[in-house]
Amino acid sequence: MDSETAQRLAGIQESTDRLLSTAAALTDAEAAAPSRLPGWTRGHVLTHLARNADGFGNLLHWARTGTRTPMYPSQAARDEGIEAGAGRSAAELTADVRDTAARFARAAAGLPEAAWAAQVERRGEPFPAREILRARVSELEFHHVDLGTGYPPDDWPAAFVADALPRVARSFAGRPDMTACRLVPDGWPDSFLVGPAGQDPPDLAVHGTPGRLLAWLSGRADGTGLHVTGAAAVPVPPPWG
Repeated sequence: MDSETAQRLAGIQESTDRLLSTAAALTDAEAAAPSRLPGWTRGHVLTHLARNADGFGNLLHWARTGTRTPMYPSQAARDEGIEAGAGRSAAELTADVRDTAARFARAAAGLPEAAWAAQVERRGEPFPAREILRARVSELEFHHVDLGTGYPPDDWPAAFVADALPRVARSFAGRPDMTACRLVPDGWPDSFLVGPAGQDPPDLAVHGTPGRLLAWLSGRADGTGLHVTGAAAVPVPPPWG
């Protein structure tokens, strides 16, 4: 295992441990309460994270064996699995997240080096298996915030923010439903243009800490703490993801 893979696996474990600490402290009533995601309870979020670990495990199997193994049999099966598990007790939910995370970690740690370059697919998009690690930590960190239990974006690890912000910003580049603006993370040498393609560089710029820019772009914050030039208020991004 190379050093980058080992580092990413360690980051996933740290994110998992933080999430499990939060989940283990929930009462059954708290687990059944609404999350920050519309229509989902905290039980839905935790069940999704458990099924997500299983799904990424399927992709690791695909990378290791070459046998096409989708994350889920279908979108409907994914949704049904989340709904079926959402109403369980807090202890059952926590155990599911813990057990599935451990299976994923074992599978990832045992993946042959060459298999990380194998092409797999998610939502019809091909990518190398090594991107599974980046995707898993994103699921853990974003959805930990979505639980609404006191884990704010300001608690995101700096390494996660440094990796995720450029990717999320690039996903808004060229989007006609995004206000054209330049994102300027504090202390970073790079800025990011977002919004419709083919326009002159916008006068509007949004400045702030990398973590708060990421929270705003990903829909986890309303832009409080950001500074805007060229407009009266921070624009509202369209849904991400």
